[in-house]
Amino acid sequence: MKIKAKIKDNVTEVKLLLSNPMVGKEEAALKKIDVSYITHVTAKVGGKVVWEASTGPFLSKDPYFMFNFKGAKAGDEIVVDTIDDKGKTETDKEVIK
Repeated sequence: MKIKAKIKDNVTEVKLLLSNPMVGKEEAALKKIDVSYITHVTAKVGGKVVWEASTGPFLSKDPYFMFNFKGAKAGDEIVVDTIDDKGKTETDKEVIK
């Protein structure tokens, strides 16, 4: 997971790149590989949810998201959590610049 977050004109812009093959049942059966995809992504600053998305195998491999929100300050930390189809979680964080 790669996170970049910076403030411009009191708006925080976040660029988020997730690492996952995003393979559903049909594609996994055709390619004879395991099903694997992210089901939920949440971004928080100071414990407050600033962005979230429910996802599925319909996204491309290694999905990229970009979103904006207000209310953060330089030096705050953004924490991103993901949950995959097997219930495995991953967390990463980045300081907002």
